[in-house]
Amino acid sequence: MGLIPYGRQEISEEDIEAVVQVLRSDFLTQGPKIPAFEQAISNLVGASYCVSTCNATSALHVACLALGVGKGDAVWTSAVTFVASANCALYCGAQIDFVDIDLDTFNLSIDALRIKLEHAKLTGSLPKVVIPVHMAGQSCDMFAIYQLSQEYGFSIIEDASHAIGGSYHGDYVGSCKYSDITIFSFHPVKIITTGEGGAAVTNHKELASKMQLLRSHGITRDLNEMVHPSDSSWYYEQIHLGFNYRMTDIQAALGLSQMKRLNEFVDIRNVLAKRYDEMLFGELLFLPKIKESIRSSYHLYVIQLNLGKIQKPQKEIFLNLKKSGIGVNLHYIPVYLQPFYQNLGFKLGYCPNAEEYYSRAISIPLYSSLTFQQQDYVVEKIKENIQ
Repeated sequence: MGLIPYGRQEISEEDIEAVVQVLRSDFLTQGPKIPAFEQAISNLVGASYCVSTCNATSALHVACLALGVGKGDAVWTSAVTFVASANCALYCGAQIDFVDIDLDTFNLSIDALRIKLEHAKLTGSLPKVVIPVHMAGQSCDMFAIYQLSQEYGFSIIEDASHAIGGSYHGDYVGSCKYSDITIFSFHPVKIITTGEGGAAVTNHKELASKMQLLRSHGITRDLNEMVHPSDSSWYYEQIHLGFNYRMTDIQAALGLSQMKRLNEFVDIRNVLAKRYDEMLFGELLFLPKIKESIRSSYHLYVIQLNLGKIQKPQKEIFLNLKKSGIGVNLHYIPVYLQPFYQNLGFKLGYCPNAEEYYSRAISIPLYSSLTFQQQDYVVEKIKENIQ
C-alpha cells in the first residue's frame, strides 16, 4: 500500500497550470496574483483586509508588531502548539507565557485562562496580547476569550494556521468578529497550500497598513506616510525597520487556484473524521470532541490513548504504526518543555493537562486524498496495537 503520511497536499492540473501561467508572465514576485489571493481570502472569511506573507511565522511576527508588542510586554499562548506561536513574542523583545489546554478539544482552556488572568491582575502582570491556537482545525471559544479581553484589556491574535475553512457560530474562522487579527498557514500539510506561505486578516485598516509596511522592509511609496515630500516617481522612504516577508506571485497563483477547492477539501476531511469517530469509538481511545456550533477544518485527527486500559506504552504503539507504513506524528510537544524555553525558566509540571495530552496523543493520517481503503487499514493497525 505504501507509506500513508499523516498529511499531504493535493495538487491538481489546474493548480499546475495556474503556476505555469505566472512563470510565463512578467511577474514572478510582486504581481497581480497576490492582491487577488488576498481578496479571495477576505471574501471567504468576511474580514476587511488580508495581508499575505512568506509563511505563517512571519505573519505572527508582524501581527505582534502591529499591535505594539515590545520590550516589557507579555504575550500568552497555548501550551500545545508549534513553537512559532510563542517565538513571535520573543522576536519582538516581549516575554512569553503559556496557558494550559482543555483535554477534549486540545485548545486553550477558558477556565485556565481566567484563573491566570485573575492572578496576573493582582500581580500587575497582565498580557498585552493573547494568542489562542485553533488546534487541529477546531476554533477556540472565541466569544469567551473576547469577553475576557474586554475585562482584562488584552488584544487577540487568533493562530488559525490549522483552521482555514472552519467556522465558529456560523462565521468562518478569520472573520475577526472576536479578535484583532487572525493568522493562516499555507504549508503543504495544511488545508490549502502555496508551498510555503501565510496570511493575516483583520478588520482594522491601521493594523493592515502596518503589517503591509512591515512585511516589505518598512518601505512606503504612500505620500501620506512619507516624512519628506516626494520629488520624483522613483522616490520611496523606509519609515520602519521592516522585513522581507513578502509572498511571491508564484505562491499566490497556487493559493488562488487551491482556494476554489477549499470547501471541498474541508467537506472531505469532515467525512473522513466522522468515519474515524465511528470506527475508533470505544473505551481504549479518547477521540477529538468538536463543540456545538463549531465546524472543524480537521487539519489533524489526534487520538489519545487511554493508557490505563492499554497494555502497551505510547512509544511502542507509535513505532509499530510507523513500521506498518503509517506516517503517524505527534502534535505537539508542549512548547515550554523545549530546551530553549526551559532555559528561560519553564519547568516540567507547568501545564498538567498539556503534559497529560503529550503523554498519550498520536496524530493519525487525515488529508483530502486519503482513500477509505487506506483509512480502513489505518484503523485496522491501530486496533491491532491497542487491544
